[in-house]
Amino acid sequence: MTTSPPQVNGSPRALPVLGEWQAITKAIEQPVAAEPTISAEPAATTAKPDLVAEAEAEVIRSRAYAEADARRAVAEVEAEAVRIKAEAEAEKLRIANERAAMKLEADKATHAKRIADLNAQKAAAEAAELKTRKASEAEADRTAAREAEQQRTEDVWKWGARGIYAVGLIIAAPIQFLAFWDPKRPFLVAAPALLEGLALVLAFGAAWAVAHRRDVMPYRVGIMIGALIAAGINLWHGFDDESIGINAGIIGAIASVGGPIVLMAYEHGIAQKADGIPSFRERWAADKAERDALAAKAEAKAEKDAADAKATAEKTEQLARLDAEQQRKDADRKAQHDDVWKVAEAFRSARGAQVVTEQIWADAWYRVTGSKLIGIRPEIEAQSKLAAARMKEASECPVDNAASQVESQMPPRTKKDPDAPDGRRSNGGIPPLRQPGDTAPYHPAASVSAAVTARRTATVRIDDN
Repeated sequence: MTTSPPQVNGSPRALPVLGEWQAITKAIEQPVAAEPTISAEPAATTAKPDLVAEAEAEVIRSRAYAEADARRAVAEVEAEAVRIKAEAEAEKLRIANERAAMKLEADKATHAKRIADLNAQKAAAEAAELKTRKASEAEADRTAAREAEQQRTEDVWKWGARGIYAVGLIIAAPIQFLAFWDPKRPFLVAAPALLEGLALVLAFGAAWAVAHRRDVMPYRVGIMIGALIAAGINLWHGFDDESIGINAGIIGAIASVGGPIVLMAYEHGIAQKADGIPSFRERWAADKAERDALAAKAEAKAEKDAADAKATAEKTEQLARLDAEQQRKDADRKAQHDDVWKVAEAFRSARGAQVVTEQIWADAWYRVTGSKLIGIRPEIEAQSKLAAARMKEASECPVDNAASQVESQMPPRTKKDPDAPDGRRSNGGIPPLRQPGDTAPYHPAASVSAAVTARRTATVRIDDN
C-alpha cells in the first residue's frame, strides 16, 4: 500500500479534511419532479454507498497514518539504538586503539630500553675485552721482556763463564807445560793437555747431563779432582822453579781451579732451572708468604676464639640473669599465691618441665581462681563490680538545685500567679525586663574556669566521635 509521508517539514501531517459533514438529503438535493416520492428513494439509495466507501477510505487512511507513525517511531527507536550501539562500538574501538597505542608506546620504550641495555652491556663487554686484551698484551710484553732479559743474562753468564775458563786455561797451561817439559821425555808435554782437557771434557759432560736430566754429580767431582791436581802442580812448580816464581805458581793454581768452579756454577744454575728447583730468593719469598699466611690464620683463629669466648660469656651472663629472674618470680609467687603455686608445681611435675613457665602459671591461675586474667581473684572482681555500680549510681543521680551551695547571680524570673483567674503574672502581668547593672559581673577566675571547662568538653566530644 502506498501512503503519504507521515511528516511534513518535521511535523506530523494533519488528517485531510474532506469537507463539511452534511445530511444526506442536503448533499444530494435534486429538482422536484412530477413524482417526488418515487424519485427521492432511488436517489437516497444510490448516495448511501458512496458515504460508506468514503468512511471506509477515511478509516483506511487513518489506519495507514497510524501504522506509518508506528513504523516511523519504531524506525526512529531502531535508528537511535543503532546510533547508540555505533557510538558504543566507536568508543570501544577508540579505547582499544588508545590501549593498543599505549601498549605500542610501552613496547617501544621497553624495546628501546632493552636495546640501550644491550648496547651498554656490549660496550661494557667490549671495554672489558679491550682492557683484558691490553692487560694480556702488557703481560705478554712484560713476559717477553723478562724472558729476553733472562736470555740475555744467561748468554752473558754462559759466555762469561766460558771466557773465565779460557783465561784460566791460558794462564795455567804454560806453567804446566814448563813443569812437565823434559828433553829426555818429550811425551810428557801432553800431560797438561790431559789435566786441563780432563776438566774441560768433564764440564762438557756435566752440560750433557743437565740437558738430558741425568745425574751431574759424578761429572762435578771429576772436574774438581782434575782442577785440584792441575792447581797442585802449578803451585808446586812455582815453589820449586825459581825462574817461574811463587807468584806465577799461585796464579796458575787459582786459574786451574777458578775456571772449572765458575763453569760448574753456571751448569748448576741451568740444572736447577731445568729441574724446576726454586732459588734461594723464591724459597725465601715462599717461606715469607707461608709465615704471613700462618700469622693471618693464627690472628683469625685468635679473633674467632675471642668472639666465641665473648659470646659464651654473654650467654652465660644472660642465663644467669634469667635464672635469677625465674627464682625471684618463683619465690614471689610462692609467697603471695601459695594455693596457685601448689597447682602450678603439680602441672610442672606432670608436664616434665624444669621451671614453672608463664603458660603453666596461667593454667594454674585459671584452675584455682576461674579467671583468665592473671592477678584477678573472685573477691577482686566483686569489689571492682561493686565500685563500678556505685560510680554508675553516682553519675546517674539527679542534682538538687535547691541544695546547691552557689546562688545564681541572675535575678529570678517572675512566675504566673496560680490564684489569678486569667493566669497573669504576680507582678501585674508585666514581663521581666533586664536592666543594666541588675546582674553581678563575673569574676575573672570564673571566666577562666568556664573557658577551660568548655575546651575539655570539646576535646572529650572529639575523642568520643
